[in-house]
Amino acid sequence: MSDLYQQVIIDHAQSPRNQGECKYATHAQTGHNPLCGDQLTLSLQLKNGVVEDVHFQGDGCAISMASASLMTEAIKGKSQEQVDALFAKVHALVTEGSEVDDASLGKLVVLKGVHAYPMRVKCATLAWHTLQAALKKGENLISTEV
Repeated sequence: MSDLYQQVIIDHAQSPRNQGECKYATHAQTGHNPLCGDQLTLSLQLKNGVVEDVHFQGDGCAISMASASLMTEAIKGKSQEQVDALFAKVHALVTEGSEVDDASLGKLVVLKGVHAYPMRVKCATLAWHTLQAALKKGENLISTEV
């Protein structure tokens, strides 16, 4: 698991997926972790309750950028309810080290290693909390800090 964790995190940190702006965004939110300086802006297109597209821009540590990249891959094509359920699983995985159905998380399971480093939990969850805030704002392009 340790080798997988390192390989996936490094791959997504060095070559983030879905980095940039979402061209037809219906939702946007900026998140900032003042403890370490990680910051990102998440933009997504929600159509008929389904995430059609999602992108992020920002700067941060490898954990923060990898988590954002993994998250964007995982939520495309999912309904808002599925995204909320995935958030709950990832949050429990990272904050509590909870055992979850690995198949339902796919590559996101590598984030479990973060639990062993409490100071990195906020890094791993920044994109996820920013996503939740964006979805709660409704269909307005709003940018505020989380």
